[in-house]
Amino acid sequence: MPEPSSGGLPTVSVVVVNYRGVRDTITCLRSLRDDLDYPADRLEIICVDNASGDGSVERLRDEMPDVTLVESPENLGFAGGCNLGARQATGQVLAFLNNDARPDAEWVRAAVAVFRAEPTVGAVASKVLDWSGELIDFVDGGLTWFGMGYKRHAGQRDDGSHEVARDVLFGTGSALFVRTELFAALGGFDERYFMFYEDVDLGWRLNLRGWRVRYEPTSVTYHRHHGSMGSVDSSREYYLLERNALATLYKNLEDETLAKVLPAALALAVRRSTARGDIDPTQLEITRRPADRGADAEPVPVSREALAGFLAIDQFVELLPQLAESRKVEQESRVRSDGDIVPLMRKALEPAYPLPRYLAAHETLVRAFGLDEAFGRPRRVLVVTGDAIAERMAGPAIRAWHMAEALSTEHEVRLVSVNNHHEPPEAGFPVVHARPRDLGTHIAWSDIVVVQGHIMEMAPELKDPSSGKIVVCDVYDPMHLEYLEQGKDVDDERRARDLDGVTRVLNTQLMRGDFFLCASERQRHFWLGHLASLGRLSPGMYDSDPTVRSLLSVVPFGLPAARPRRTAPAIRDVVPGIGQRERIVLWAGGVYSWFDPLTLVQAIDKLRREEDGVRLVFLGMQHPNPDVPEMGMAGQTRQLADRLGLVGSHVFFNETWVPYHERHNWLLDADCGVTTHFDHVETTFAFRTRVLDYLWAGLPIITTDGDSFADLVRRERLGVVVPAEDVDALAAALRRVLYDEAFAEACRTRIAEVRERFTWDETLRPLLEFCRNPRPAVDRLGGSAPLVREQPRGAGGQLRHDLGLIREYLDLGGPGEVARRAAGRLRRLVKETVRGRR
Repeated sequence: MPEPSSGGLPTVSVVVVNYRGVRDTITCLRSLRDDLDYPADRLEIICVDNASGDGSVERLRDEMPDVTLVESPENLGFAGGCNLGARQATGQVLAFLNNDARPDAEWVRAAVAVFRAEPTVGAVASKVLDWSGELIDFVDGGLTWFGMGYKRHAGQRDDGSHEVARDVLFGTGSALFVRTELFAALGGFDERYFMFYEDVDLGWRLNLRGWRVRYEPTSVTYHRHHGSMGSVDSSREYYLLERNALATLYKNLEDETLAKVLPAALALAVRRSTARGDIDPTQLEITRRPADRGADAEPVPVSREALAGFLAIDQFVELLPQLAESRKVEQESRVRSDGDIVPLMRKALEPAYPLPRYLAAHETLVRAFGLDEAFGRPRRVLVVTGDAIAERMAGPAIRAWHMAEALSTEHEVRLVSVNNHHEPPEAGFPVVHARPRDLGTHIAWSDIVVVQGHIMEMAPELKDPSSGKIVVCDVYDPMHLEYLEQGKDVDDERRARDLDGVTRVLNTQLMRGDFFLCASERQRHFWLGHLASLGRLSPGMYDSDPTVRSLLSVVPFGLPAARPRRTAPAIRDVVPGIGQRERIVLWAGGVYSWFDPLTLVQAIDKLRREEDGVRLVFLGMQHPNPDVPEMGMAGQTRQLADRLGLVGSHVFFNETWVPYHERHNWLLDADCGVTTHFDHVETTFAFRTRVLDYLWAGLPIITTDGDSFADLVRRERLGVVVPAEDVDALAAALRRVLYDEAFAEACRTRIAEVRERFTWDETLRPLLEFCRNPRPAVDRLGGSAPLVREQPRGAGGQLRHDLGLIREYLDLGGPGEVARRAAGRLRRLVKETVRGRR
C-alpha cells in the first residue's frame, strides 16, 4: 500500500451507483460525507447515476454538490455502473457501497488497515448487517458446485460469533474494498452480468491469481436488504442468477473440473426450473397422448419463474464465444488450482433449494458425474475424547468440543466421547457416546481422526499406518510430566509402573501420528526433542520441511470470539458474604496436585488484615469427570483455609463445577484471576487453560513464574508475575491489582488487545489448514523424497555420480566398504520394488 506523505493513509474512492433510488442514495452519501472516521482529504466520493431518468441527477447535483457525479447515458447495471465510477477514481483503494446502505464510522479505516498490514490481500469484504444492526446480511460467502454464490448465515442474529477475520472466496459487492490497480488489471466487474454474482466472479478471479479476499469484521455497514430490487419481478432475478452462475463456472473452473460440472449444472438448471414452476415432467410421455390429437397442439402454460431457467441457458449459449475469450485469460492467469479454491467454497455440495424433485436430481447428478470427487465430498473428521461431554466440561473436553465446532464449518464432523457421563449440550454437529469396543465403527466412517489422551490404546486399528486413516494427535497435555507430581500419593513401585505406562501411551502416539498439536512454543521444543529421540525427524522430513511445522504445530487453548455478556447473577449478592463492594479474586479451574493454592490462601490471610474486603473464590472443586478422583491438594487447601478461619468469610469453595456455558457470569463478577503453582518440570511445560478465561473476561492476571503464561503476562503487562511459594510477593501483587485502579485499568487495556490472538478461530488455524489438505507424515510415505528434488542426471551424469561414490567408498574403507554399500543399496532397491507391487 503506497504511503502518501499526508497522514500516511491512502486515498479511498467510494463508488455508489444510483438507479431510481435517490432518497436512499442521498442518505448513503451523507453518511459517507459526515459519519466516517477517515480524513476528508483522503476520501473521494463518486456517485454514478445509471440513466435513472426520474430527476435523480438534478436532485443529486443540488443536494450533494461536493460529490463527484457521473452520468451514464444508459443503464449499465450494478457491474457496469461500478466500473464506470472506478474509471473516474483517483484513489489507491476502491470501495463499493450499495446506495441502500450506510457505513459504520470505522468502515474505511478498518479495511485500509488490512491492506497495509497484509500485502497479499487484494480485496477486503466488510461485515454487513441489516439496517437495525441486529441480523446478518454478510459475514462469509459460499459457492455451490453449480455456480450459485450465497451469503452464509444471512438472516441469523448477529450474536458476536463472527468477529474473527478470515479468508473468503468473495465479498458482497454491497460493501467491498479492492486495490485500484488490481481492479483495473482484472478488468473490473464483468459487465455482461449486469447484476448478481459479479462480486462472486471477481473474488474467484482474485483468488485464482493468488490474491486473498479477507473478511474484516470491524469494517461494518448496514444494508436495507434488496431495497434496490423491490420493484423487479422475481423471474427476472432468477434469469440473471441462472445465467450468471453458468458464466462464472465456465470462466473459472479448470478444464477437467468443467468437463464434469457443466453438463451436470445445465441439467440441474433445467430441473430447478421445472420444479420451481411446478411443471409436470411427464406430460409429453407417449403413453399420455390425448384421444383428440388436436389437444396436443394447444399451448402449455409455463410460469415466468420456470421460463427464467430455460432462457438463462439459451443466453449463456449466446454468450459462449465471448466467455471463451474470458476463460482463456482466466486459465492462463491462474496460479491456484480448483483444489485450492474448494475450501473457500465452504460446502460446495449443498443443494441450495429445498424442492423435493430438485433435491433428488441434485443427488443423482452429483453421483453420476462424480462431483463429490471433483469438489471433495466433505471430509469426515472424527474427534475422540476420553472426557465427559456435558454441561460441565474439563479442559480436554472443552478443547475437543471447539475443535469439532470449528471443523464442522467445512467438514462432516463427529465428536465422540468414550466417557460414560455423557450429556452433551446442543451442537451443530453429532455428539455421541461410544464404548471403547465400538470405536471401530466411527473410525471406519472417518477420513481423519483427532485423538487425545489414551484414546489410541482403545482403538488399536489406529496404530497401523496402513489403515489409511490420517491421525492427528493432540498432545497439549504432557501426561507423564503431570503424573510425576500426581503419583506422589502412591507407592514407588506402582508410581514407576504407572509412569512407564503413560509414557508408552505417548510414545505410541508420537510414533504413529501424522500431525501433532501442542499448546505453546515451550511445549513444541519439548515434543520436538521427544520426536527426535524416537527417530521421527528423518532426513526426508527435514528436507521437506526444515521447520517441521507440517508435523508439529502450536495450537493453544482458545476463547470465544464474542465477548462475555452477563446472563445471570453468580457470585455477588448470591454467595453469602460477597456483595457489590468486595474485591473478588477468582481461581477459575480445578485444584490439582501440581498447583499451589496453599500459598494463595496464606496471601489472602495476610492481605485481609489490611483490606478486609478481599474475597477468594474457587470456581470448582469437583472435577466434572466423575472418573477423576479428588487430588490431595484439594483437601489440603480446605484444611488450611479452615485452620486460618477464612472459610465462608474470605475464602469460598464451589464444591461442584460451574457449567461451561455459565462460567462467564462468575468471571464477570471477579476483579482479578489468579493461578499459582510450584516450581517443577510440569510447570515449565504446562499450559494453564483457564487463564484464557481471564483474558476473555478482561481480568488482570496474577500468576506464578515459570510457565509460558507467566512469560506472556510479563511481556504484555497483563498483570503481575510472582516467585513460587512467596506469600509476601503474592499478597503485594493482590493488593496492587485489586486496589491500584490505574494499574488494573492498564492491564485491562492490554488484555483487550492480546485476547484477539487467542480466539478459537485463530488458535485452531493450523488444525483447520491441515484438515483442508490432510496428508500422511512425510516419513509415512514409502520411498518419500524431499519436496525439492534433484534434477535427473541423465545416463552420463548417473555414471559419473556412481564412479564418484565408488572412489569415496574406496577412500573410506577399500573394496570391503564398496561391497557393503552396494549390498545395502541392492536391499533398498528390492524393498522398494516389493513395496511398489503391493
